[in-house]
Amino acid sequence: MTPFTDDMLPKLYLITDRKLFDDLKSFYDAIERALRGGIRLLQLREKDLSTKPLLNMAYELRALTGKYNAMFLINDRFDLALCVNADGVHLTQKSIPPFAIRQVVKKKLLIGVSTHSLMEAVRAQRDGADFLTLGPIYPTPSKLAYGEPLGLTPLKEITESISLPIFAIGGINHDNIKEVMATGAHGVAMIRGIFNQRDIEDSITKYLILLEERNNDKN
Repeated sequence: MTPFTDDMLPKLYLITDRKLFDDLKSFYDAIERALRGGIRLLQLREKDLSTKPLLNMAYELRALTGKYNAMFLINDRFDLALCVNADGVHLTQKSIPPFAIRQVVKKKLLIGVSTHSLMEAVRAQRDGADFLTLGPIYPTPSKLAYGEPLGLTPLKEITESISLPIFAIGGINHDNIKEVMATGAHGVAMIRGIFNQRDIEDSITKYLILLEERNNDKN
């Protein structure tokens, strides 16, 4: 694996949720539309699936992401990530910590960690994560279990305190993405912000334009 640098990470991070779709065909079709639209970082996050169906899904998505030269990560299961030659694993606060996984995978996998506070972000950085997600920033159904939204001020404070790339997550859309990026976040992670759009490809194009405009504003 090529040594990891921050600029290898795309700024738009798509996370799966098959329950938003009527069937697996619709699910895979939506993911391919997202990849066609420009998604280059995808996480397989289907926590309720048992090992065998999750592995089968991982093979399917590894093939799709390979077709579009996109990075592919698997939530929590670094063993499955190694099986399908994924690019990385994304950990929760209940997962094996990054330093323990690094003992096994060395530099074969990127390690992302979901965080919800400065304390968790500091710990993930100390434990050897390559990047973080932080949220929820705004209210969102997928993050109700993590309490009240953080908002922009804590996001800014944490991005200034942490040297790792941080993806903001939770309730981000076309209307607020630029104010989120103004905090210093590396990028944004989404589920419904992409999958619930009527035209997924067009939606991603708009997100990428807004991200590029924000990048130009900084320069």
